[in-house]
Amino acid sequence: MTAASDHRGAGRPAPVPARGHGSIRRLSLLERLARADAPPIVSVVAPSGFGKTTLLTQWAEHDGQAFATVPLEEADNDPKVLLSRIAAALDAVEPIDRRVFDALTSPGSSIAGLVVPRLGSALLSRTSPVALVLDDVHVLRNSECRASLSMLADHVPPGSRLVLSGQVEPPLRIARLRAEGRVMEIGPGDLSLTCEEASSLLGSAGIVLDEHEVAELHRRTEGWPAGLYLAALYIREGAPFGRVAASFGGDDKFVSEYVESEFLSRISGQQRAFLTRTAVLERMCGPLCDAVLELSGSAVGLADLARSNLLLVPLDRRGKWYRYHHLFRDMLLAELDRLEPELIPVLRRRAAAWCLRNDLPESALEYSIAAGDVEAVAGLMGRLVLPAYQQGRVTTVQRWFRWLQDRGGIGKHPMAAVLASVICVVTGRPAEAERWADVVDQWQFGGARTDDPPAEAWAALVRAVLCRGGVKQMRADADEAVRRFAAEGIMAPIATLCQGLARILAGDLDGGDASFADAVVIATEAGAPEGLAEALSERSLVAMARGDWSGAEVLAEQARSTLRRAGIEDSYATTLVCAAQARAAQHRGDAQAARQHLASAQRTRPMLTYAFPHLAVQARIELIRVHLTLGDLAGARTLMQEVDELLRRRPGLGSLIGEAQALRDRLANERGSSLPGASSLTTAELRLLPMLSTHLSFAEIAAEMSLSRHTVSSQAISIYRKLGAGSRSQAVARSRELGLLEG
Repeated sequence: MTAASDHRGAGRPAPVPARGHGSIRRLSLLERLARADAPPIVSVVAPSGFGKTTLLTQWAEHDGQAFATVPLEEADNDPKVLLSRIAAALDAVEPIDRRVFDALTSPGSSIAGLVVPRLGSALLSRTSPVALVLDDVHVLRNSECRASLSMLADHVPPGSRLVLSGQVEPPLRIARLRAEGRVMEIGPGDLSLTCEEASSLLGSAGIVLDEHEVAELHRRTEGWPAGLYLAALYIREGAPFGRVAASFGGDDKFVSEYVESEFLSRISGQQRAFLTRTAVLERMCGPLCDAVLELSGSAVGLADLARSNLLLVPLDRRGKWYRYHHLFRDMLLAELDRLEPELIPVLRRRAAAWCLRNDLPESALEYSIAAGDVEAVAGLMGRLVLPAYQQGRVTTVQRWFRWLQDRGGIGKHPMAAVLASVICVVTGRPAEAERWADVVDQWQFGGARTDDPPAEAWAALVRAVLCRGGVKQMRADADEAVRRFAAEGIMAPIATLCQGLARILAGDLDGGDASFADAVVIATEAGAPEGLAEALSERSLVAMARGDWSGAEVLAEQARSTLRRAGIEDSYATTLVCAAQARAAQHRGDAQAARQHLASAQRTRPMLTYAFPHLAVQARIELIRVHLTLGDLAGARTLMQEVDELLRRRPGLGSLIGEAQALRDRLANERGSSLPGASSLTTAELRLLPMLSTHLSFAEIAAEMSLSRHTVSSQAISIYRKLGAGSRSQAVARSRELGLLEG
């Protein structure tokens, strides 16, 4: 199940810094920015139209150091997307450690615990200074994105700069940075033009005014660059100076009113329709505008508009893709909403259709969301959810599901419900996984089923994975899933894996191994590294059960290499891979390697919940065996408690019940120290641990994790005790020493 993804493709061209008429050199500000002793953090904050981007472009053009510029958009409200764009921008200037990208593309990797520390280390280890510029940072509302930038600010090396530009104060601890002298702040007062600069701007736009007129227009606009520039455009079109000056004030409200009452009324109806109707587009090219407006020749119109003023921003060097200046677009959209509100969703649906025809399915999805087209969104998600998950963009996938859910679209579209359940299973959200599985069951068995063979296949898989009816029912569901997947030509190794697990749990070791061997073939052909790693790990455990330890070790190493080659650090498959490697290492007498694999397993163990019960219990049982052999009773007992809780929720797990009882009896007879240490961290504590490395307070962490502040506080105290730490910073440092966090 594959699909083209355009979140980095032609639908999102990189902006090209460009200067033209209407921009002037901000010499005093450029001198401040270029100072060798300037602070490492630069905050540029002002409302739209104050020339923030222009200033940063001029700085990049005339400064000797390298610049990595990332113009932010709504789609960047996913920490993996945001940090991937930052990493790519830095990598284009000077190659960075590939392990950064491995962490970014791992579906289960922790942002705070793995991704940001690696990216921060890459920034610190650069051989030459760089200015990392993040423009329009105000679009970031996602709390994890904002926390990531705050953490990244601590990793700026001497000589380099982190520049955050936007309409509101950036998500940094500004007060602390001020006290430490680590931030330069540029605000509206700094960006407002002087009277002399206003005269230069007007002159560059071809407008000659006398000194009194310049002073009056400067006073009216309060030095606001956008107001001055728009005034120049209107005067150039023939509007009398007095009328223009009287209409402008020092904020966008006055300019917006002027645009509506004067500018749009002065141009032709055809020009007005072009401007207002194309304002629904995030970015524009001639063919897209033609499709949306149902006319021809838009490319020429865009080129003319780009030459005539700075309200159209070029996004590539070929003059193909553009966007409107944000302020101007907002005004045009307001005018379109006033005059033709019923046309807005129509235009967006046309944009979605064009994107779909031009192999830009994700842009089509976003335009369909903007148009409120539930049917189109549900259909496109069937193509895009799994590829986006495989790219690590879990937050983006969750946003799509939330949008569809809020409009009642998931329950009416079985494939969407199935995919929602699957994604929740592999990302460790069991309650949601079961809720969506109930929706699927209602569709299948509630009497209102529609014909949807692929959804039927995936529904059988969901039932097998959740295993709510015991092993016998799991085997029947897995067999059905395998049969239906084959009939539909769907390459999904997880179905065959469930079939093998069901056979193993029923005591059929040979039958299980045969299914795992089939899963290896399917995963290899389908290019599914997580499924391949899981299948190899299962075969390794089967080899151990047969006493073939050399074969088991080879298979375990192949499983780990599979994830490593795919650049996957952490996923639902990682825990079982680590368990197999730990057992192999322990058997050959390498206790240090076994402990390292156990620590790696801790990072991903919280992802294996009762939504994936057989794998969750199986992996923990294998880990318990290693802990016991190493004499770590505290770690073994913690895992045993988790196994007991999983079996309470899923009591019908076949042979795993007996294996768990044997280990339970062994633990009861063990004598020795069982003081809690790092190995005895619970899944709840392991989920919290990465959050302790952020700058979020306990109250903020509680809100982020949907917990009470008391719960966060008590879990943190327990973490400190088990790690032998006296404070939050010591706990983070100790976790990094143990490999539970990076940094």
